Amino acid sequence: MRFEGTDNYVATPDLMLAVNAAITLQRPLLIKGEPGTGKTLLAEEVARALNLPLLQWHIKSTTRAQQGLYEYDAVSRLRDSQLGDEKVKDIANYIVKGVLWQAFERTTPGVILIDEIDKADIEFPNDLLRELDRMEFHVYETRQTVRAAQRPIVIITSNNEKELPDAFLRRCFFHYIKFPDKPTMQKIVDVHFPAIKHDLLKEALEVFFQLREVPGLKKKPSTSELIDWLKLLLAEDIPAEALHAKDQKAAVPPLAGALLKNEQDVHLFERLVAMARQNR
Repeated sequence: MRFEGTDNYVATPDLMLAVNAAITLQRPLLIKGEPGTGKTLLAEEVARALNLPLLQWHIKSTTRAQQGLYEYDAVSRLRDSQLGDEKVKDIANYIVKGVLWQAFERTTPGVILIDEIDKADIEFPNDLLRELDRMEFHVYETRQTVRAAQRPIVIITSNNEKELPDAFLRRCFFHYIKFPDKPTMQKIVDVHFPAIKHDLLKEALEVFFQLREVPGLKKKPSTSELIDWLKLLLAEDIPAEALHAKDQKAAVPPLAGALLKNEQDVHLFERLVAMARQNR
């Protein structure tokens, strides 16, 4: 199995190399990068390219590692016992399988996405060390051991909100998705808008990358925000020349709310534009 990108996902050579290295080593692939650089989408496209099923586990601040394995539904069992239901005699009826269990019991390989692992408690990654390393876990309620019939491809994403434990990092193949340069970004845009006019795309990319270079910006616009902005420009039929308006009152590009997501960044950009005009 080798990942070589897809028609819907522009993967750089180093990213494809990282995916294939993780597959060869049979280790989880830990992906970091700015929000909006396609970390979550990568798992979907790897599954599609290799024609494998995808099981997604989106992590929240309240997510526990045990939920990825299984959960024992004691409340339902108590309710059924009060109703005299016969199935209460078998505790297995109240074991809810998690994403990892579902993947382990498949007879064919699959892709597991553990999305935004850094949102969970710091102990969350450590609690999964053994299961991800050995590809097995024990179910204490039924006294059974669940082992992976076929080792799945595990892709883990992180936005770097908190540091991950060294013991966990040692078991992963790591790759940082660099923010796309202009040529790569143009390829990404071409996937989404194959008929976009060249002059509009050229001006839009110029404005976009200028925005990202503004010093002190609280949140730099991401790839997904560029796609949203272009969608709006096309929907409103904004011409390329409007992106660099000569009107002295124009401080930010049209529909910039798709790019700048807080008032501090808008005010900062307006001040910088005003200062640049005064120095002309």
